[in-house]
Amino acid sequence: MSKHPIGIFDSGIGGTSIWKEIHSLLPYENTIYLADSKYAPYGPKGKDKITELSIKNTELLIKKECKLIVVACNTATTNAIKTLRKSYDIPFIGIEPAIKPAALKTKTKVIGILATKGTLSSALFYKTTDMFTSGISVIEQIGEGIVPLIENGKIESNEMVELLKLYLKPMLEAHIDYLVLGCTHYPYLIPILLRLLPSHVKIIDSGEAVALQTKAILEQQNLLNPHITKPENQFFSNGNIEIMATLLGKTFNVDSLEF
Repeated sequence: MSKHPIGIFDSGIGGTSIWKEIHSLLPYENTIYLADSKYAPYGPKGKDKITELSIKNTELLIKKECKLIVVACNTATTNAIKTLRKSYDIPFIGIEPAIKPAALKTKTKVIGILATKGTLSSALFYKTTDMFTSGISVIEQIGEGIVPLIENGKIESNEMVELLKLYLKPMLEAHIDYLVLGCTHYPYLIPILLRLLPSHVKIIDSGEAVALQTKAILEQQNLLNPHITKPENQFFSNGNIEIMATLLGKTFNVDSLEF
């Protein structure tokens, strides 16, 4: 089992930001990444549909003999991971917006969160927010339109910049000092956000924490790959493979797959 791959799925190419963190921390692990771009974004879809899509992705990764699955999608985690853990005898790593570190570090007692509708409206998000934000204002913003732009390779477009300006405006007016990125697509926006935000506003995403948790679970279950050899990293998409290949760089191949 230890040689078997880590499975990762997202509602598109955004979860590659999580894959990069995992690959950086665990460079000898084999991985399989599924970009479910055909059905992106998951955010506007209801809980039942999100769960159905998450089950579809999970079963494909299990068929490919994955030893652990990372749900590299905030919306899928908050809506479906409880069902996945009940249904399959395999470890799952989920992703939640990094509300806790932002709440612990804020000086202004105001933090912003940019996320999809599916994440912000989920029971898990409300539970996490209630647990850690007593006495802190949380300025929530649905990032409508951001994921489709990223999926279509328009990260640096004028349309993206104007959208981000619109979404950041109420946060800055409320004097946030931390911006939480609640979608795995959004780390690809950090270069733009750094240009738009005042220098005192810090950006937090979940990538490093997810990689550390993945390593911890593999260690606990004796699933770490002991072989220090070049890993096999497979990437599959049911959408535009060229945009995903651009994000990953020339080193990795992306294959089309209908799922």
